[in-house]
Amino acid sequence: MDIFAWLNDQLLRMNWLSELVRLLIEKVFGLDMASSLGGSLHFFIYDVIKIFILLSVLIFVISWVQSYFPPERTRRILGGMRGFRANLTGALLGTVTPFCSCSSIPLFIGFTSSGLPLAVTFSFLISSPLVDLASMILLASIFNWSIALAYVMLGIALAVIGGSLIGRARMERYVEAFVTQHRALDLPAEQLTLADRLRYAREQVTDIIQRVWLYILIGVGIGAAIHNWIPAELISALIGQNNWWSVPLATLVGVPMYADIFGTLPIAEALVAKGVGLGTVLAFMMAVTALSLPSLIMLKKVVKAPLLALFFTIVVAGIMLIGFLFNSFAHLFL
Repeated sequence: MDIFAWLNDQLLRMNWLSELVRLLIEKVFGLDMASSLGGSLHFFIYDVIKIFILLSVLIFVISWVQSYFPPERTRRILGGMRGFRANLTGALLGTVTPFCSCSSIPLFIGFTSSGLPLAVTFSFLISSPLVDLASMILLASIFNWSIALAYVMLGIALAVIGGSLIGRARMERYVEAFVTQHRALDLPAEQLTLADRLRYAREQVTDIIQRVWLYILIGVGIGAAIHNWIPAELISALIGQNNWWSVPLATLVGVPMYADIFGTLPIAEALVAKGVGLGTVLAFMMAVTALSLPSLIMLKKVVKAPLLALFFTIVVAGIMLIGFLFNSFAHLFL
């Protein structure tokens, strides 16, 4: 356990990096770490470097694994499944696709046009932006493994249950005609060499970093401001864990925003440090990543209003329930 704790502190939490940044702040910049400015600079520099290092490594590894599972192969795997097994597979597939909510919709269209059941495709659509290996490890690096694993399991459960409810509602008629009439290409799986896979992984790292770097900087900047400039009393009064409305408010505030989990993690870290309930913070993260306004606008082009409303209602209710559960049992995780 001591070795595991040491590896967790040095490889995930990167305590060595925190110490180096502290020396930079104190010796080079001449700032006191206890001051608001010094603490904010440390938070910003340390979190930005840590997140980019972890994200680059994780996306490279995940993309290399993904190179063995092109979309047509995935469709064939899912095509022969039905019921709970199919929904669980769709949700688990979403966990190995590190896409934001908007990037998941083209795959959702491809899967739906290939004839996969709505239950499976919506399980994938819920899971893909919400849960992935990179976010789990980043959560563990900021909080701990028990929180990260609980978040992943509840996220997968939400995806499976949400997809199942949508499937049982039999709302196929509310999918736009151009989706169901479009035939997806069924190309043979590409034979890639090791060099091809490594090049693909590097390209994925570059592509994803280019898409998320601004949100990471904004998220870390907001987190640094919350952590060192906004009084804990003010935050607690608005969304403190003793307020029953904190989870619904955090969920609804998160919906209009557009970011991925990598940009919201620093904000979550700062809010928890200010005394905001763990469930409230995780509900905010889930709402931002799974129900961003741009993704809902894109989805409206694919499905009609009744199906979109059902999807939104199920996911919002599920996120709030998860938030209340985490707040109620936070003592088991912290």
